[in-house]
Amino acid sequence: MRHTSLPRKAVAEFAGTFALVTAGCGAIMVDALTHSLTHVGVALTFGLIIMVMIAATGHLSGAHFNPAVTIAFAVTRHFPWRHVPFYILAQMLGAVLGAALLRGFFGPIASLGATIPAGGAWQSFGLEVLLSAVLMMVIISVATDTRAVGQLAALAIGAAVALDAMWGGPISGASMNPARSLGPALMAGTWNDQWVYLIAPIIGTCLGAALYQWLRATPELKPTTSVKQ
Repeated sequence: MRHTSLPRKAVAEFAGTFALVTAGCGAIMVDALTHSLTHVGVALTFGLIIMVMIAATGHLSGAHFNPAVTIAFAVTRHFPWRHVPFYILAQMLGAVLGAALLRGFFGPIASLGATIPAGGAWQSFGLEVLLSAVLMMVIISVATDTRAVGQLAALAIGAAVALDAMWGGPISGASMNPARSLGPALMAGTWNDQWVYLIAPIIGTCLGAALYQWLRATPELKPTTSVKQ
């Protein structure tokens, strides 16, 4: 198998995160303008763009598109720490430029799709931790466990994103991704409770990855042999 250099991996991460922001946050903005997509359509857009970009670039960079995912992989020793800064920089740049493109297309509509808590900040913090943990369990299982069906990775992860966005989006925005939140916030100047979306996803992904590592390492119990009477 041909080895992909670190700069090319970083470019793949840039492209994937750029696509995530332009399609997902773009869907939020288009729905605000036309009311044609609805919340379900926006959630499905986020899931579909993740699915498509994993299929397109997963073999190149691993298709993280998310600093919290990159950090969780490194914490669980599935990714080298020395590559983490390059991945995060590429993801952040992709998110910022994606948001800048949306601002050029549509103006500051819907705060460029920035994530803002609908209720209390701590409510959204807890929800983001939970959503990110669920997403990371799916990601790490299909990415690192040989018992999982690897060919379905893009579908499984995209579905997890859509599902999380479907039920968590109306409350917290269902970011699960510091880059996805930071890009629109920076370009729109929207900083309300953005600390939630920088910290909670990292905690959630690390918890989800650690839980799956523990589940995978737990030895299976041998079946009990019955005694014939």
